[in-house]
Amino acid sequence: MPILTAVFVYFLQADSGTAPASAPAVASSAITDLVHNIGPIAIAVLLLLLLSSFYSWTIILSKISQFRRATRESRRFIRSFRKATRLAEISTIAAECTSSPMAQVFEDVYETYKRQTGGYGPPLNLSPLERSAQTAASEAVTSMERRMTWLATIGSAAPFIGLFGTVMGVVDAFHGLGSEGSATLRAVAPGISEALITTAAGLFVAVPAVVAYNQLSSRVRVFAAAIDDFCRELLNSLEEIPARAPQTREPGFPREADRGIYK
Repeated sequence: MPILTAVFVYFLQADSGTAPASAPAVASSAITDLVHNIGPIAIAVLLLLLLSSFYSWTIILSKISQFRRATRESRRFIRSFRKATRLAEISTIAAECTSSPMAQVFEDVYETYKRQTGGYGPPLNLSPLERSAQTAASEAVTSMERRMTWLATIGSAAPFIGLFGTVMGVVDAFHGLGSEGSATLRAVAPGISEALITTAAGLFVAVPAVVAYNQLSSRVRVFAAAIDDFCRELLNSLEEIPARAPQTREPGFPREADRGIYK
């Protein structure tokens, strides 16, 4: 923006026959005058963009924190899931990993399993367990995607909001030309400054929102694939309980304790 302003002043002064001012001095003067000469429409546009930027960064930082916790607790839960010898033990670990989508899926499937079997033995019907797993997986992914659409909205709308300020700044510049009757810096500088600053502000808000939306969406897809894999692993392990059960056992001992996947 300072370079464009310097070039613009150079041509104005060249037309009036005066010597061109130095670029640093012009840039400093333009920034100082902008604070005093900015119009109410540009102020409203900048305030709207500021609120949008604040909200988008709030979402970005909260999602980064959420995904880090989910990744950390999911790794812990999966390790415990594959080492545990009883489903009740896994349920205890899942209660401690509240941020893990895999733990949430396990809790819902385990509740359905307990309603069928009382907490031990082979499942009576896998179809309800599959539906519970699908529903829990969908809810987990939806929870991770919550508020991310705002990033896409801000990323697509912010440049147009800035463009509105640009158009109004150009209108103000032409209005100044009409009022002054000559192409002077005093006549067009406020409008041109508003146009440039609102354009830059719109891009400043939009670019981080778009980049963050794409990166976070990629993370959500990775989580969704991991959740689907875990659902299949969990259902397979439940289905294999009868196949891996020994012929003799102590009365009342949970059958899932003998599954190879938990050894």
